Amino acid sequence: MKFLHTSDWHLGRALYGRKRYEEFELFLNWLLETIEKQKIDALLVAGDIFDTSTPSNRAQQLYYRFLINVAKSHCQHVVVIAGNHDSPSFLGAPKELLNALNVYVVSEMTESPEDEVIELKNSHNETEAIICAVPYLRDKDLRTVTAGESIEDKMTKLIDGLKQHYNSVCEVAEQKQNALMKREQTAYVPIVGMGHLFTSGGKTLDGDGVRDLYVGTLAHIGKDDFPSSIDYLALGHLHIAQKVGSEEHIRYCGSPIPMGFGEASQDKKVVLIEFNERVNERVDVNESDEFNQQTQHSPTQHSPNQKSIVEELLIPCFQVLSRITGTVDEIVDEVNILKIDAPKCWLEIEYTGKDVVNNLSEIINELIENTEIEVRRIKNKRVIDKVLSSSDFGETLDDLNENEVFERCLETFEVSEQDKPELIHTYREIIQSINENDTQAE
Repeated sequence: MKFLHTSDWHLGRALYGRKRYEEFELFLNWLLETIEKQKIDALLVAGDIFDTSTPSNRAQQLYYRFLINVAKSHCQHVVVIAGNHDSPSFLGAPKELLNALNVYVVSEMTESPEDEVIELKNSHNETEAIICAVPYLRDKDLRTVTAGESIEDKMTKLIDGLKQHYNSVCEVAEQKQNALMKREQTAYVPIVGMGHLFTSGGKTLDGDGVRDLYVGTLAHIGKDDFPSSIDYLALGHLHIAQKVGSEEHIRYCGSPIPMGFGEASQDKKVVLIEFNERVNERVDVNESDEFNQQTQHSPTQHSPNQKSIVEELLIPCFQVLSRITGTVDEIVDEVNILKIDAPKCWLEIEYTGKDVVNNLSEIINELIENTEIEVRRIKNKRVIDKVLSSSDFGETLDDLNENEVFERCLETFEVSEQDKPELIHTYREIIQSINENDTQAE
């Protein structure tokens, strides 16, 4: 059985005001083509389908049209879990209707772990895989608040809550697996986990739009905190494709398109997982196939338990992003190169020269006149420094994120270093609760 692991689509996301629907549509078309060419049996979407809890009509249209097209393809099942950007009530509202298309949506934690365990069955009604579809777990799902508890106590409760929930869901899956194996069904039934969370050692990039899931020191869990019964764990939330603790079978696939200029140089990927009892006899993908000439493949990896083969598939670049940093001469040289090498790219430019250049925008706009290059942002660090040093207002809001604004307030009111950690932690709890608020819920 073949699975394809994807996540963090963020449908509807803009880049400095520029809508990106064409990129999303190209990706979904490529994904559908990949499903057909690779004969994928089940698609796993590990959260953050939409960029906001109130997605636009265009974003919704892309999502539902894609699911309808998948239902017509070779793929027999789609499993979708909610991420921290998704509205649980919005994502889960059409779940009964989507079930008719063999699309299973798990949008939030319920009182019963069984609600997150899905059996994928073939046309003969035989269970081929068991999915532990754990959605993004909010603070309120994992712990109860106790008066006077320390930051460390809160973090411990969050970590214990995460581990306990995964253990509870996987225990249900293991019971189903054991029951199936005791019957006449002889084929091994794999357990595939899904999650949307931050694990220990996870790699992120500045400006990738990933909000820390947990406040303070972050309640990260490691590879050993997940139940050993999971044959493959498909994770979402981090935008860089990566293994967790060097484990082949615990992975983030990353976002399918660069969410910001910090991701511009990344290879974007989906992960193909094939379960086969005789994996050592598997024939590799035919590299001469026309499709595979366009879609690069990383070396095939065998998972440690030898029940599966894990393979990364590179996603084509649908829109070139480029970040240029340097002096005026260096910026001009780089833009002239891009006019030849990437004539339709989007640019982020940061001037870092020593001299104050007041007409940088005019210089750049003249350079790209009559081209298809778009400059999405120009950051003139020297002008900003000059303005800040000559005024009493300090940084502008554009230069600060919400955490930095609060830290400036603490400095302004001369809050002691001893009191800062608790105040910062409390503030971040408030911000987290705002980000997690389900605006679609009644």
